[in-house]
Amino acid sequence: MPIQEGKSAPAFTLPDQNGNNISLKDFKGKNLVIYFYPKDNTSG
Repeated sequence: MPIQEGKSAPAFTLPDQNGNNISLKDFKGKNLVIYFYPKDNTSG
């Protein structure tokens, strides 16, 4: 599913740097900046 600017982010859960699962819903009602860098530590 492509993410579109100005649209709500889809619900997701991902591990943090310590291996703890963090969900988007954990930040409901708070300001949040999400930064993705898909090519980090890859050959791409």
